Amino acid sequence: MPKTSRLGLLRDRDFGRLFAATALGQLGDRIIFLALPLVAVVALNADEFQVGLLATMTTAGSLLIGLPAGAWVDRMRKRSVMISTDLVRALALITIPVAWWAGLLTIWWLYIVALFHGVLTAFFDVAYVSYLPHLVGRSNLMEGNSKLSAIRSVTSISGPTVAGPLIGLVGAPATLLASSAGMAMSGLLAITIRRREPKPEPSENPQLWQEIKDGLGFTLKHSPLRAIMLGDAIFNLFLVMYQTMLLVFLEREMGLQPFAIGLVLSGMGCGALLGALTATTISKWIGQGPTIWIAALVTCPLTALMPLARPGSSLYMAAIGLAALSLGGVVRVVSQSSFQQALTPDRLLGRMSATTRFVSWGGIPVGGLLGGASGSAFGATTTLWIGAAGMTLSFLPNFLSPLRTMHRLPGGNTPELAR
Repeated sequence: MPKTSRLGLLRDRDFGRLFAATALGQLGDRIIFLALPLVAVVALNADEFQVGLLATMTTAGSLLIGLPAGAWVDRMRKRSVMISTDLVRALALITIPVAWWAGLLTIWWLYIVALFHGVLTAFFDVAYVSYLPHLVGRSNLMEGNSKLSAIRSVTSISGPTVAGPLIGLVGAPATLLASSAGMAMSGLLAITIRRREPKPEPSENPQLWQEIKDGLGFTLKHSPLRAIMLGDAIFNLFLVMYQTMLLVFLEREMGLQPFAIGLVLSGMGCGALLGALTATTISKWIGQGPTIWIAALVTCPLTALMPLARPGSSLYMAAIGLAALSLGGVVRVVSQSSFQQALTPDRLLGRMSATTRFVSWGGIPVGGLLGGASGSAFGATTTLWIGAAGMTLSFLPNFLSPLRTMHRLPGGNTPELAR
């Protein structure tokens, strides 16, 4: 797909529609990130452990269905999976404000919806990552990932900014109607994408376990891919511990209102947007391999500014630390995602994505539980310290792998990567 101007891929009609659908879906997702825990904290007066358990339910789908999802997605057209999961997630979210208005909402209903939503999200994310190479071509993966990361970053800024005042105006449960609408519009817009990948050819050995084993074998035998997964697993575990208590810290210990919390979280979106805009340049400057570990080493320690914060100017510095974390995270993810997609054959894209997601996201539900338990035992501030230290250590697997000096990642040369 040729790039004829600075707009590049955005001149392509189908990529433009995926870009717009991503914006709508991510806006809905960002509102969920703020509104769902506040439904538990404010509307249901949940304690720290219950908030942590809710975070676990949100991400437990990656463990329950992660590996089979990859094999199933590889049997289907990815675009169809994205459309159906968007629409069903929209319906599931509507049930929360309906139950609240009927006086029937409980913490257990939040757990059920969060778990169901997480299972559908696992399917959506695997299909999304697998669909992009079909849509833009492998030569345009870095640009495609950068542009999609940029729009996700914009929604990270606008989502909390919209959600905070909306929660203050109509309440957290009713705000989830906006999340549902965003996901529904995302699915409907994806229907209009005309470029469809060919129907996958039937596997020579259609047994589910054998297909899962093929995906695991391909992904785990390469040292750089293993390092990326392990680094992400460590980072995600401690990130979720940190995030689980971040809202509790801001609402209960810093005394912030939903609008102010939204502004703090919007700073993370600003950092993510800057990271998306500079990811390609940074990767060319210091090398694709070093980018993956240097980004974590430089930015993760700045999250320690949050537990040091007090009302006033120190809180602004802490917000800058969160923005730096997001900047480094996006730079790292753009580099490693493009590498993973370019290396993997079409027939294994879903299973590679599911395997990396299963391993790297496997610690997220555990992080939610540990965050809740740590918050109950030691308080939100101590949990933030633990999370900051753990995220900083996530650079080690990539630093101790060939990625440390691999300035240009090989494209598709499996034997070279295996060495």
